[in-house]
Amino acid sequence: MTRDSPPDLLVLHAVRILGFADTPVIAERYGLDAAQTEELLRDAEARGWAGHTAFAGTEGWSLTEPGRAENERQLAAELARVGGADEVRDVYREFLPLNALLLRACTDWQLRPTAGDRLAVNDHSDFAWDARILYELAGISRALTPLGDRLESVLTRLRGYDTRFTAALARARAGESAWVDRTDVDSCHRVWFQLHEDLIATLGLDRHAQP
Repeated sequence: MTRDSPPDLLVLHAVRILGFADTPVIAERYGLDAAQTEELLRDAEARGWAGHTAFAGTEGWSLTEPGRAENERQLAAELARVGGADEVRDVYREFLPLNALLLRACTDWQLRPTAGDRLAVNDHSDFAWDARILYELAGISRALTPLGDRLESVLTRLRGYDTRFTAALARARAGESAWVDRTDVDSCHRVWFQLHEDLIATLGLDRHAQP
């Protein structure tokens, strides 16, 4: 039984995972043809599943509420087809403690409390402080690798989160601090956020009800 997902599912799901993105970025997420992606997005728009907006020089696609419901219906059917629900649930249970560690590490990367200000911004001048956080992120990265292998064994579209996280961490350890928590690059935090969204969408969970 194939573990590959159909293009219409991948396009709609890419919009879900990315939140708001233009056609080339959506196509790139799963290595799809740009023209086919545009056609599928227009079809989704006609069905009321996606909307295209432009403001302040930026344009892109986002899902409507019916689009989110359709995406979740597709994902549930796909997971049932490959029989991978139990494995993905098990991975998610192991993901949650790592999620707590990741959130704490990102908070520590952004804030470094002082005697007079517990919300003082981390200016990254304390190398020992930053080194500790990078060490913690390295531990998370090592723990993520086997989870990534298990997810890929269920569905091809779930692969790559562990390697993307490792690549972002490598750049952060090389001195590019943005690659820990910035949202405009494929940072550790951005990769993790997308993975979390992918897992809860695949399992039909509510993000607001999750840790």
